[in-house]
Amino acid sequence: MNILVVDDEREIADVIELYLQNDQYSVFKFYTGEDALDCIKSKKIDLAILDIMLPDIDGFQLLKMIREKYTFPVIMLTAKTEYMDKITGLTLGADDYIPKPFNPLELVARVKAQIRRYTQYNDGGKDEGDVIDFGGLLLNRTSHECVYNEVPLTLTPIEFDILWLLCENRGKVISSEELFEKVWNEKYYKNSNNTVMVHIRHLREKMSGPTGKSDFIKTVWGVGYKIEE
Repeated sequence: MNILVVDDEREIADVIELYLQNDQYSVFKFYTGEDALDCIKSKKIDLAILDIMLPDIDGFQLLKMIREKYTFPVIMLTAKTEYMDKITGLTLGADDYIPKPFNPLELVARVKAQIRRYTQYNDGGKDEGDVIDFGGLLLNRTSHECVYNEVPLTLTPIEFDILWLLCENRGKVISSEELFEKVWNEKYYKNSNNTVMVHIRHLREKMSGPTGKSDFIKTVWGVGYKIEE
């Protein structure tokens, strides 16, 4: 597995590289966004760890450029603690967000979790439960394809998981707590609902493109979310 690490604090980048290499990951380490973009164009990247504060282009802009072409998981790593930075990163397509200072072992654990989620769509296996097709939406869990009203949509692994879970339980209301714990595989905590809301909003924005409507995923106020049968 190839991991891209982009952080202009060389000591932090070196620590991340060391811990990832100890877990047998191949690491491509850079201190600027431009160098990272050049690497992405020439190498197959399985996950990226991006710092927000970079000397040339900031991590948010780098993330936005990545999401124009690629769906591999992205973990934002930053010294900033403002909550809006987290919302911004998630809205632009980040899969996780870890503030500095951090525990390197926790970072590696999160890397593993994101890679497991991503690679499950590319394992070559397929059974009758790998495709959902209804209401103009086609989801293929094996190829990680999403087509809505004949328009292909580029979804991040977490966005795909959210849509799959809601479609699999269509007609049933899924609470924010259940959705978070099943998709993120983490315990629901105080700000988890906001994280879910950001991803739902992002999904609605993507799905509104082909139809001009954003009501495929419905909000049941005070309860959760659902997709009609």
